[in-house]
Amino acid sequence: MINYIVQIVLFQILFLAVYDLFLKKETFFRWNRVYLLITPILSFIIPLLKFESLQQTIPQDYVILLPEVVLNPQKAIERTSNSIETFNYLNILFYIGIAVVTILFLIKLTRIVRLIISNNVIKKENYTLILLNNQPSAFSFFKYIFIDKTLAKKEELNIIEHELVHCKQYHTADLIFFELLKILMWFNPMIYIYQKRITLLHEYISDAEVVKESDKKTYFNNLLATTFNVENISFVNQFYKHSLIKKRIIMITKEKSQKMKQLKYLVLVPLLASMLFYTSCTNEDQQLFNEVEKELLKGDEITEGKYFRPKNGSIVLFIGKSLKGEVVPFEEYTDKEKEMYDRMDYSVKETGSKMEFQVVINEEGERVLFVKLFKRDRSETRLEIEEYGENVSFAVIDNVPQFPGCTGDNQSLKDCLNRSFQEHVQENFNVDIAKNLGLSGKQKIYVQFKITKTGDIEILGARAPKPELETEAKRVINSLPRMIPGEHNGEKVNVIYMLPISFNVE
Repeated sequence: MINYIVQIVLFQILFLAVYDLFLKKETFFRWNRVYLLITPILSFIIPLLKFESLQQTIPQDYVILLPEVVLNPQKAIERTSNSIETFNYLNILFYIGIAVVTILFLIKLTRIVRLIISNNVIKKENYTLILLNNQPSAFSFFKYIFIDKTLAKKEELNIIEHELVHCKQYHTADLIFFELLKILMWFNPMIYIYQKRITLLHEYISDAEVVKESDKKTYFNNLLATTFNVENISFVNQFYKHSLIKKRIIMITKEKSQKMKQLKYLVLVPLLASMLFYTSCTNEDQQLFNEVEKELLKGDEITEGKYFRPKNGSIVLFIGKSLKGEVVPFEEYTDKEKEMYDRMDYSVKETGSKMEFQVVINEEGERVLFVKLFKRDRSETRLEIEEYGENVSFAVIDNVPQFPGCTGDNQSLKDCLNRSFQEHVQENFNVDIAKNLGLSGKQKIYVQFKITKTGDIEILGARAPKPELETEAKRVINSLPRMIPGEHNGEKVNVIYMLPISFNVE
């Protein structure tokens, strides 16, 4: 979720940057309005789009959950199936923020309703005029135009005409849209900037319509003649807002932009293309790490029948019972499924283990792969991550990553790699850090790292009871030597590892 929110904010920054650099000084007001309304929606949608044609240009990653490293095996940590629930203060803060912003919105809405109830109402054919008592202001809200009664007596028609444009073009709906986004993402400053941009644009649109039928000089005088106390409500269209008057006058006097400048909107094409490429091909290791960790923390043991689907589209399966659905007979396997079965079956038999391989059409009608491995040593039970049609299991990687000095076949290299990781962590991890932090009892750390296509170690994330333990875990993994990278189908590939570390603090 955090990764999704970060992408939303990032895309909104880019969209606003394009608007401020290329579009906001042009007189294409209606097009700019569409731009400011559509791009925030696109920022929510684009992170969810994944195009396989783009994904195929990026080498696939393989993920393995390594055997747990026990730093003090003489006092092994007792397994427990009870999950420890902790308060997620970020979630609490998020919902408090939503509640506060919602209450503020309702208070402002109540102020509008009170003005309608407590003042004189004059119904017109296309709008309703609300005459305010001793409130020198002018603004609109949907079909309601609020104006001081002294101005109405003076027949300040330009003001009413200006606000009438807001009413006819439903500008209030735009502002309400951003108010709802502010409730949903109250912490996102880009939403507030969007609302300011479109508020100013609304004034440009209304000014442009009014000056078509009136003298510009007279209209300027109306803007500058009187100081008004405007309502401090973010979703009403205010005729006199001091911070906007200078910009409005500049825009009124500006000559209409040449149609050729509409080509500036083509800047969106490479921008959208780069965003789609990013969301389709970006490495979602951190998001997957968070989701896998959440499942693992529900219990130290990987339980039977447990599986879940990360947001990146993979199927994450734990050793256990098969998925519910219709099992596809072997005769109906695709050529790719048969090839995968043959290669996995051969590799698994080399380890002395057994395998159940199934293609299942689940209850949602999806064709998914299920692999059930029967291990000799349950301590080596590992998490398998499969993406149907793209990734294959770690078991079928042609050449696994090699720890310096390890030799032999694939299984020997795996065993040597696991053993080397264990020894390295046990020799280098400083358990005394936990004692200095005042911790006691059993402690668990998860660190995820990647052996890249160049053999380098890249830390992807870590989770521990204290940040200091996370830092120590990262330091230890970073101190691993350069590896010989893994290969599959003749190409070097990234291999991602999740390493659990456990120890007991007296």
